[in-house]
Amino acid sequence: MRLPRTQSRPLMPIAATRTASVSARALTYAAYISFIPIGIATVLLGPMLPTLSARWSLNYSQAGSFFPVQYVASTCAVAFSGVLASWRGYRFAMKAGLLLIAMGLAFLLAGPKWCAALCIAANGAGLGLAVPAANLMVAAANPERRSARLNVLNFFWSTGAVAGPFLIAAAAKTQHIPLFLLCVSGFALSVAIGIALMGSGIVEPAATLDREPVLPLIQARAHLFSILTLLFFLYVGVENAFGQWMASYVKSLGTLTLATALATPSLFYASLTIGRILAPALFRILDEIRLVQVGLLLACAGMAGLIFSHALTGVAASACAAGLGLSYVYPITISLLSREFVSPRIGSLMFVLSNIGGGLLPWIVGISSTRFGTLKAGLYVPLLGCAMMYFLYLPNWTRSDPAADHSAS
Repeated sequence: MRLPRTQSRPLMPIAATRTASVSARALTYAAYISFIPIGIATVLLGPMLPTLSARWSLNYSQAGSFFPVQYVASTCAVAFSGVLASWRGYRFAMKAGLLLIAMGLAFLLAGPKWCAALCIAANGAGLGLAVPAANLMVAAANPERRSARLNVLNFFWSTGAVAGPFLIAAAAKTQHIPLFLLCVSGFALSVAIGIALMGSGIVEPAATLDREPVLPLIQARAHLFSILTLLFFLYVGVENAFGQWMASYVKSLGTLTLATALATPSLFYASLTIGRILAPALFRILDEIRLVQVGLLLACAGMAGLIFSHALTGVAASACAAGLGLSYVYPITISLLSREFVSPRIGSLMFVLSNIGGGLLPWIVGISSTRFGTLKAGLYVPLLGCAMMYFLYLPNWTRSDPAADHSAS
């Protein structure tokens, strides 16, 4: 009677391991798929601005006011996402976020301007709930391959972000933008339903709230904290101010078709993606600080080039240069944050600040453009922000050994 008992004991941990492996795989794939509509929804407002402006005869300042609407809602949702995930789980936060995105996109053009603003806020709140929850779920479900899985997750986001402007351009050319919005809404809703239908055998990792006090850490390194705060605020603001206004700017040139103008942001987001793919190879040549300095100079050149471009060649080259140059900044800034401040709560604070910048700087572009009567004047805002980031990276940061730190990337 002892033999069967002895043989049966290893079966329990093996079964538990298999269940954990299946759960991790299912949760990770669900997050991957969800990030395609999330990527489209993240960058959708920029290519939609010409349509929204024409629909309600908006000037640049009025159209730019949609950005703080989206990002204030997103910031509030980001702050609530961790609480919601710890209360009901990561999947619940993702489902809630995807449902808000689906509703926001479905009714964006269905009513008056105030209804559109409400839909844009719903889209922003959905992104604020779903994006942190998905990132944290993938990281928690794959503790041994966290970086690799998160890189793949953000590749799926890039797929949506790059495809979005092209799809909007195609829909505008055939006058099917409302149908396009309904399709993306249906995609997000389908993913939410799929997550909801996951069986009880799929067990997600528990989410916990970090209660470590952060004030002593901030006070001890106040100067470094201030620099990182500005970098996070500026980066997302600069990326949004440039990428989200690009379609409207190219349309204002009057030298290219509407479909071409709406598609140009895809060049910017594709270059962002390519730059991040190339980063591991470049880290073997340059340390992270030198790489981000070179990148910011290239980004400044691209933004200045767009301001003085009139033909498609110049617009395309400028968009690609700006995207390639900015591609290294955010990952390296996050790397510095994790190296200098280990508290997750400081990280959450930085992401909230980056969201504020993401809504404020594009709005300032609109206000400046209306004030000076041309969108070209507004594009000096992201150019100035990019130059400020370059000067923030000039102080003598502690440099890492590229071979030691990034050989495994």
